[in-house]
Amino acid sequence: MPKFIARSVIAFLCLMLHVSASQAEPTIIDAPTAHQMQQEGSVTLIDIRRPSEWRDTGIAKGARTITMHDPEGQTGFLTAIIAGVDGDKTAPIALICASGVRSTWASAFLTQNGFTQVMNVKEGMLGRGSLRGWMKQSLPLDPAPAEN
Repeated sequence: MPKFIARSVIAFLCLMLHVSASQAEPTIIDAPTAHQMQQEGSVTLIDIRRPSEWRDTGIAKGARTITMHDPEGQTGFLTAIIAGVDGDKTAPIALICASGVRSTWASAFLTQNGFTQVMNVKEGMLGRGSLRGWMKQSLPLDPAPAEN
């Protein structure tokens, strides 16, 4: 391999490592902290579960409902989140799902797409393992939004 190609490959890899390292990792918070922050108005809490899940359990009090299961896929989900924060990718948001699996993926996805203050309520609504979740901690709920 010619030296200039090898140097180009090395430079590209270094750049990619720098870009990856410079992207902030989503912050993990617990349900009581998410509730407190949402009540103070310092974060927008977004429930990303399916509408059927919202109907089954209700949603975290004051949370916005933006399903990650958008009919338009990841693009639709991203567009809905951007609209949910009035286009401000620097707005602090906290994502919650059932048990933290989907919110972990969605937090990383939004961070990779330019959001700078993403928090993950990793214990979710139902809890997982030793994590109790929103509902088992008797945090307040709102009814599911009416279907359009």
